[in-house]
Amino acid sequence: MGWLIRLLLALGLSAGLAGCAWPGPQERADLAQRLAQAEGWTPLRLAVNGFELQAHLSPVAEGTTGGGTLTVYIEGDGLVAVAPNLPALDPTPVDPLSLRLALADGGDRVAYLARPCQYLAGRPPGSCRSAHWTDRRFAPELIRVVGEALDSLKRASGARTLRLIGYSGGAAVAALVAADRRDVIAWASVAGNLDTHAWQRLHGLSPLTGSLNPRDVAARLQAMPQRHLAGLHDQVVPVAVLASFLAAMDGREPVPATDARVLLQPEFDHRCCWVRDWPRLRAQIP
Repeated sequence: MGWLIRLLLALGLSAGLAGCAWPGPQERADLAQRLAQAEGWTPLRLAVNGFELQAHLSPVAEGTTGGGTLTVYIEGDGLVAVAPNLPALDPTPVDPLSLRLALADGGDRVAYLARPCQYLAGRPPGSCRSAHWTDRRFAPELIRVVGEALDSLKRASGARTLRLIGYSGGAAVAALVAADRRDVIAWASVAGNLDTHAWQRLHGLSPLTGSLNPRDVAARLQAMPQRHLAGLHDQVVPVAVLASFLAAMDGREPVPATDARVLLQPEFDHRCCWVRDWPRLRAQIP
């Protein structure tokens, strides 16, 4: 059973569960709703090009005006597969770590954005196909969908600029989106999969056919303020993946151990202990 769990983790499954039985789609959606509701956040369903994306806005962000910056947390890949070569029927995260980070942010204008096809809770999938959370999870059309969803969140919050914070596969989305926008003033990755080719090689996985690789846009992000948070015990997205991305950004390697863009956490893995220490870590993100 251990080899199966490791493979599923490599495919993007949230860690922290024993065995192979996961909560159903409605239970997973209900968990996120309860977490956001408890903090007074407003749920939004964003319809974009045949997809629906779940979002939540902090109380101050909702309906405010006057510009400012909206910090948007982008969710990870979620429940990608339930067995080797068997995609999940619904990619909603078992435990939405990115949402937990957003709720712990402490800022005024904060939003959470799930990935396309998450939080459908068993409803008809519309444009969603299993490829959209497996091989094509970073496909150009999905990156465009996320970009339009960010436009909707800006309008809803009255913000003029964005700060993007992505967890795991959500960091890849943040990088790919930020590379094509002029309104992103800063971005950050948390346990981020920023070189999908390096990640595949490390885990012996097949290529993500049809997906973009964040490493290919790294040079375009060089001048943007950024922080990359990585756990030294992360076996799902090892630090080597981040190092490969930064090498492409700088056009040289190795990446200096003292790189100011990187916040290495010696005791952390892919999930522990980002939420627990988030107030401290968030203060170091531009």
